[in-house]
Amino acid sequence: MSDIWIYTIGFIAQGLFSARLIVQWVKSEKAGKVLSPTIFWQLSLFASFLLIVYGVLRNDIVIIGGQLISYFIYIRNLRFKKAWRYLPVWFRVSTLASPVIALCYLLLNKQFHFHSLLHNPEISFPLMVWGSAGQIIFTFRFVYQWLHSEKLKKSVLPPGFWIISLVGSLMIISYAIFRLDPVLIVGQFFGVIIYSRNLFIHYKTAPQKKQAYS
Repeated sequence: MSDIWIYTIGFIAQGLFSARLIVQWVKSEKAGKVLSPTIFWQLSLFASFLLIVYGVLRNDIVIIGGQLISYFIYIRNLRFKKAWRYLPVWFRVSTLASPVIALCYLLLNKQFHFHSLLHNPEISFPLMVWGSAGQIIFTFRFVYQWLHSEKLKKSVLPPGFWIISLVGSLMIISYAIFRLDPVLIVGQFFGVIIYSRNLFIHYKTAPQKKQAYS
């Protein structure tokens, strides 16, 4: 596949990730508080699938590993929203199976074996470690969000989610600059703005909530 098509897939994925943030941000601005809308998780799931494909095509373990955990957390949040069960059975089955199929293809295909993922000549070892650390932190935001939501038994986006997002995103941007990856740079730079705005909305409304309960 040509680089043009590979980058197109990556930019579409990042476009959907950006779209989910715009929708979440606009709805939160209107409500005057940080919301967790259903469409945020629907767009997240589809974008995550495309970014896994992009990672496979770019032979980039940092991108692939960053999506595998959050992929299933998106599905869990759709369950919290009671939106998952209304999707067609064939769609749910294929969605759950897609990451497994992608991994099997990656491991069985001679061009995408595991050794090549860890020894990409275009990525130095220190850079891979730094990028992987950024992705781990960035992925942990959804683990944090999931655990927080499990306690409340509903889908929420707590302030810690946005703080972790901001730290991880800045690390990934620095990785992407050295990697010369325009897809990651554009997608993460836009995210930094939204993460910061959500933190502002949260801490702006926090005193009002305290006064309401006092």
